[in-house]
Amino acid sequence: QVHLVESGGGSVQDGGSLRLSCAASGYVFSTHCMSWFRQAPGKKREGVASISSGGGITYYDDSVKGRFTVSRDNAGNTLYLQMVSLKPEDTAMYYCARDVGAFCDRWRDPNQYDNWGQGTQVTVSL
Repeated sequence: QVHLVESGGGSVQDGGSLRLSCAASGYVFSTHCMSWFRQAPGKKREGVASISSGGGITYYDDSVKGRFTVSRDNAGNTLYLQMVSLKPEDTAMYYCARDVGAFCDRWRDPNQYDNWGQGTQVTVSL
């Protein structure tokens, strides 16, 4: 059974940093693209960053480029999201998700994902 568990969220001030982790189990982690999504109250879930199965290809939403870095440790079955220069508009619940394939072809489409974590809250205050 696939299991994804996020951690690392919290409350920080404008300009602060956080590193999110997503521990995966129940499948061969290295064979699937993985992504981070976020959802703020009253807004649609949106793709933040994605990384191919081998880690060689990454994608970012324009709103986080240069500030967020997605990475993965396939030996440790863990996905990461390093976030720096956080802004109040980054406040949201952050989710990791498993793509049905290896190459993140349609990484922004939530329908591409067959398993989601429970989420971890990130709050950025002025």
